[in-house]
Amino acid sequence: MSQVALTGRATTSRRSTTTKSGASWGSPTTYLVATVLISVCIAPVLYIIIGGFRSNSQITVNPSGWPDPWVLTNYTSVLTSSLFWQQFGNSMISALSTTVAAVALALMASFVIARYSFAGRNTMYALFAAGLMFPMTVAITPLYLLVKNLGLTNNLLGVILPQIAFALPTTVIILVPFLAAIPKELEEAASIDGASRLGFFFRMVLPLSLPGVITTGILVFIGAWNSYLLPLFILNDSSQYTLPLGVQSFSSEHSVDTAAVLAFTSLSMIPALVFFSIFERRIVGGLTGAVKG
Repeated sequence: MSQVALTGRATTSRRSTTTKSGASWGSPTTYLVATVLISVCIAPVLYIIIGGFRSNSQITVNPSGWPDPWVLTNYTSVLTSSLFWQQFGNSMISALSTTVAAVALALMASFVIARYSFAGRNTMYALFAAGLMFPMTVAITPLYLLVKNLGLTNNLLGVILPQIAFALPTTVIILVPFLAAIPKELEEAASIDGASRLGFFFRMVLPLSLPGVITTGILVFIGAWNSYLLPLFILNDSSQYTLPLGVQSFSSEHSVDTAAVLAFTSLSMIPALVFFSIFERRIVGGLTGAVKG
């Protein structure tokens, strides 16, 4: 065997490791970089969760140490607090209402944009795309004045309605490719079989666009759950607070009780983390389908 062939094999071996089944595992450098990035993302979350099992004296003596002994009272005191569960319920109502309404409205608007030709169609789609360039922070002052004039301050409805409006651009942009990819022949066949447009929408469009619906629903839910700025302006009663505001209020009231603040914070973010972890593959699959469409 020539020297050139040996050198080529050695180079290929260094670049990737191949299993017996023929699957390539990639370069070790890739795994090293991925491990570092994952550690950077997970370490703060683990620190907060584990920190809730420590006492304030343990945190003062060794801020990065391991709980010794493990303290459960921080979590039990939060879990037995009626205010925590009230704020948890407010967050759940806000997130679920925003998700259902935003996805339903976006699905209907996307269906019209993707399936029908009419004057102003491209302009309508461009307006939704332009909405991605205007974050809520830009419009928070006029938005607050509008909500105040409607009498919705200190009301969850004053939070839910703007969240729906700001979730629509992203939702429409993702759903339009899914609906546009549905073959015209299916609609024609459904029409021949006597199905109305609404019948075709509910019987064919919804099942075929389910990956996109799930993806947008997850993104809207997590965005609404983590929303902080809008509830901060609209809500002024602790009984109406969502969990992000509850964390801020709790940390202000218990600024010297670091362990309790860590426990409250970890319990507030766990639902969103669990929800995202369960549906992570759905998000990736949905976004991949949107790009292909």
